[in-house]
Amino acid sequence: MKITRRSLLIAGPSLLASVALARTALAQQVMAVDKGGDAGDLGLAIEAYIFAYPLVTMELTRRIMTNVAQLGGVRGPMGQIIKARSYPDASFRDVTAPNADTLYTNAFFDVGDEPWILSIPDMQDRYALMPLLDGWTTVFQVPGKRTTGTGPQTYAITGPGWKGTLPAGVTEYKSATSIVWMLGRIYCTGTPEDYAAVHKLQDEFKLVPLSAYGKSYTPPAGVVDPSLDMKTAVRDQVNKMDATAYFTLFCELMKRNPPSSADAAHVARFERIGIVPGQDFEAGKFKADIASQVPKAAVGKIMQHYATLTLKNGWSFTTDTGVYGTDYLMRAFITAIGLGANRPQDAIYPISQADAGGQPYSGANKYVMRFPKGQLPPVDGFWSLTMYDKDYFFIDNPLSRYSISPRQNLKVNADGSTDLYIQKDSPGQDKESNWLPAPDGNFILMFRAYWPRQTNPSILDGSWMIPAVQKAS
Repeated sequence: MKITRRSLLIAGPSLLASVALARTALAQQVMAVDKGGDAGDLGLAIEAYIFAYPLVTMELTRRIMTNVAQLGGVRGPMGQIIKARSYPDASFRDVTAPNADTLYTNAFFDVGDEPWILSIPDMQDRYALMPLLDGWTTVFQVPGKRTTGTGPQTYAITGPGWKGTLPAGVTEYKSATSIVWMLGRIYCTGTPEDYAAVHKLQDEFKLVPLSAYGKSYTPPAGVVDPSLDMKTAVRDQVNKMDATAYFTLFCELMKRNPPSSADAAHVARFERIGIVPGQDFEAGKFKADIASQVPKAAVGKIMQHYATLTLKNGWSFTTDTGVYGTDYLMRAFITAIGLGANRPQDAIYPISQADAGGQPYSGANKYVMRFPKGQLPPVDGFWSLTMYDKDYFFIDNPLSRYSISPRQNLKVNADGSTDLYIQKDSPGQDKESNWLPAPDGNFILMFRAYWPRQTNPSILDGSWMIPAVQKAS
C-alpha cells in the first residue's frame, strides 16, 4: 500500500480506544475466517462489516443531512442543493474533519429511477470542484477547475443500468449506485464581500430530474422522520448499531446500490452468514453468539489500520483515497475518519498527532511550524492548516479561527521563511496573523493541499514534504 495522502490521518485517541480490543484476540478472529465453524463465521462477519461500512455510513449521513422539510443551514431535502453560506463552527457534528476553506455546495439525490441534471454556472475562474460520490464513497467524476475548467457546464448523472437519450449539450456521468452525493467545494476567503460573491454563484447551480429539465420545476418539500437522532455524530451512530440491524440495513441498501463486478468473489463468501446482494438479510444464518462481538472487532480493525501508515516529519498521509478498487479496509478507514475524501489529484490531507519529538500535541505547550524561504506548499489550488479535537471536530476559540492559510495575509520573516504559531495564547499582536489557536488539552492537526502540483517538487511523489511541527523553547 502506498502511503502519502489525506486520511491516514484521522484516528484520534478516542477512536483508537476501540483498537484496544485485545489485538491478539482480534488476530485470532481474522485468521479464523476460512476455517469454518463459529470462529470462521465471526471472521467472515468482520470482513462483511468492513465491506459494508461505507455504504451504511453514507446512508446514515444521507438520512441526517436530508431530514428536513426545507433547505436551511447545512441540511436540505433529497434532490435539493444545500448551500453552506459560511464556514462551519465548533458546533458542527454532521461530518468528521470539516474544512474552513471552502463553502460546501452539496446534495444527495437518487438516480435509480431517472437521471438528474446538474447545471454548473460560469465560476469566473474561481477555484472549485464538484466531486460526485456513489454509495460506496467512490469519487466517480470530478467536474471543476482542475478537470473541466470554470465555464458553464451541464451533466446528466445516470444510475445503474439506465439507457436512454439525453438532451443536446448534456454530458453523461454514470453512477454505479442509485444514491449519489455531490460534495462540492467552492473556495472562499471568508470576507463579507467574498461570501456574497460565492453566494451568488451558489444560487446559479441547478439540480433537477431529467423529466423536469427545461421546464418550470419546484422541488417537493422534504419528509421529516422525527425518530432520527439529529445530534449524535453519524460515525458514532454507525459504530453503535448492533450487527443484525447493521447487516439488515446493508442488504436493503444493496438492492439499489449493488457491489461492483470486481467485488463479486469477495461478496459471494458472505452468503454463509446470510448476506446476498439483492436479497433481504437472512438473520437465521447469523449466529446470535457472534453478533455481539462483530461491531467492536470490526471497528477496531478499521481503526487499527492507522498503525500501518508511515510517518514523515510527524505527518501521515496516503494517496489511496477517492478511488479504492478492492482495498476495502482502506475504504472503510477513510470513511471513518474523513467521509467524502477527494481523489489525491484534487486534495491531500496529511494528519499529525504529535510534534517533532513524538509527543502528543497539548495546549500546555507552544509550537512553531516553519516553511523555509521558497518552500511554501506547491499547490495550484490552495493550502491550509486546520486544528481538530481528538474526534476530528473544530475547537472553539476566541478568534473563531479553525484553520490558517495565506488568506490570513501571513507575515514573512526577514530571512524569507514563514512561521505558523500553534498555541493557546496569542503570540503577540504582531504575530496574530500567523496564529492558530489551540485548546487547553490535546489536539490534532490536518494539512490540506488542494490541487497539489504534479511536477517536482510535489507532495504526491514525496519530493516536497510538510515541515515538522517543533515544540517552542
